[in-house]
Amino acid sequence: MAITLAEEIMLLSLDDESGSAKQRQAAGWAVAGGILLELVLAERVTVAGKYLELTDTTPTGDQLLDSRTALIETWLRGRKQRRVTEWLTKDQAKAVGAALESLCTRGVVVEEKRKALGVFPMRRYPEADGAVEAELRERLRAVVLEGAEPDVRTAGLIALIHSAKLHGLAFPEGPRKQVAARMAQVADGQWAAESVHAAIRDMQAAMIAITVATTATTAAAGN
Repeated sequence: MAITLAEEIMLLSLDDESGSAKQRQAAGWAVAGGILLELVLAERVTVAGKYLELTDTTPTGDQLLDSRTALIETWLRGRKQRRVTEWLTKDQAKAVGAALESLCTRGVVVEEKRKALGVFPMRRYPEADGAVEAELRERLRAVVLEGAEPDVRTAGLIALIHSAKLHGLAFPEGPRKQVAARMAQVADGQWAAESVHAAIRDMQAAMIAITVATTATTAAAGN
């Protein structure tokens, strides 16, 4: 089963048994970035420097991606381009819900509703089809721990994971320094056309800028 980069990141963030999301905020940035990268690969948007531009509204056939194309078109408000950081900030929380809904539709996870303390509504997404995540983790292991050459999508996924500092989700028991070093190498490698590679680099910069700003804001609020 082929799932999107955003769904792959979401799947890595979910606890297999409880279905609760780990590192939800950082994963949210990566999920939003994953959707954007899919649209870049599908030649629906371009990311250059600090700006995002919608270049083609033709449906891809994937509901998750096509819904984002429509949202981006509305968000642009007739402008040719807007800042990538603005879109990622706007879409971060909603992208998580959209990715989870898509995973449920595909039968990869199931939605469970319950109430914490009998009052507060909660949703969990335990795994229904473990084969999808098993294949994903094996693919990541082959590239990151065994040195295999990545295809474009896997390299893009690794770049997003690295940018959001989600190494522990992909390799919870792996050698952290080795994993981070190899992911950085893959992220910087010439594994795609220059336009795609440049888009990834610029998205990484945007995600890092957002992460730094969010961390600083959270720290200031705690003082």
